[in-house]
Amino acid sequence: MKEKGVSDNDIIYIELDKKEFKDIDTPKKLEKVIDSFVNDRAFKYLFIDEVQNVKNFEMVINAYKEEGNYSIFLTGSNSYLLSGELVTKLTGRYIEVEMLPLNFYEYVDMKRYLEKEIDINIYREFEEFIRNGGFPGSLHYNNYEDKLLYTKNVISQIFEKDIKSNNKIKNKALFEVIQKFVINNFGSVISIGSIHEYMFKNENINVDRRTIKKYIEILEKAKIIYSCDLFDIKSKKVLDGEKKYYLADLSIYFALNTDNRINYGPVLENVLYSYLKSKNYTLSVGKIGNLECDFIARRGIDEYFYIQVSKNIDDEKTEKREYKPFYEIKEMYPRYLFVLDLILQKNINGINNVNIVEFILNDEDLR
Repeated sequence: MKEKGVSDNDIIYIELDKKEFKDIDTPKKLEKVIDSFVNDRAFKYLFIDEVQNVKNFEMVINAYKEEGNYSIFLTGSNSYLLSGELVTKLTGRYIEVEMLPLNFYEYVDMKRYLEKEIDINIYREFEEFIRNGGFPGSLHYNNYEDKLLYTKNVISQIFEKDIKSNNKIKNKALFEVIQKFVINNFGSVISIGSIHEYMFKNENINVDRRTIKKYIEILEKAKIIYSCDLFDIKSKKVLDGEKKYYLADLSIYFALNTDNRINYGPVLENVLYSYLKSKNYTLSVGKIGNLECDFIARRGIDEYFYIQVSKNIDDEKTEKREYKPFYEIKEMYPRYLFVLDLILQKNINGINNVNIVEFILNDEDLR
């Protein structure tokens, strides 16, 4: 904005979590602080961070919007901002932009911008990204322990401020057990029934299935997890019941577990899922008989892709397993096999073999 000639005087930035704005919790107080920044009739760009800290903030926002002299940007970590309730309270035209954690391309780019050291071995850097995650604030710390502590604090704030304090969770201990189960099983096919069975057999808890469903929805609304439907390729129908869940950021898993070993199967799926989501693809898991295609990616009306993800295909058994779903699919949409290994043959029988690190690092699209 400044590069385009917008004056500092015409940019109003209010960060409601900052000490000087901590007591701004009513519409009247918010209006007063906004007006304190306005000293002329020039067009203003108004930025308010953590806007949910002000109860009924939409009353003030709608009023300034009606004046027509403001371009308004609202940000916040609370799931309330993305709820249906907010849609009914904000009047007129607005655009919702979901801010995701950094993907690997953005992570390296930001490290470069911050003049942080980037490992000469990009695969070691990629492994560090997997463990440290993509919360931008973690890049201000240099050692793993400090990064981990920062990430734990971020996650703790999400759980305490965005989830527990804003949802009617009657049994917080039960919620935490279900939360841990879903997070620890990211990338696996699970259902309400399988969670119910786990709770009964392993935790000796007979929980109502509606409670399980509600708690998973809370995690989704808070953007801790994203659901990925199972799609039957032959019937072209979404399958009811079972889903996969992927983490908004892999650091959520590593921050909540003492085991920091990388299980590359679900981890690489999660990395690619998050990257393609940031590119506005809609993703589902393909089912064809007893076989599974890791992802079907769609974008717009004419972009459609079948995707498999594997750490490597260095033995015949793995190679057959990864290619087999492609050969069972009749439609001739592009097919991709993403691997962590270096690619020796880029195309085999019409299947694109792609190195996942290079693909993301080059900020590429499916084509």
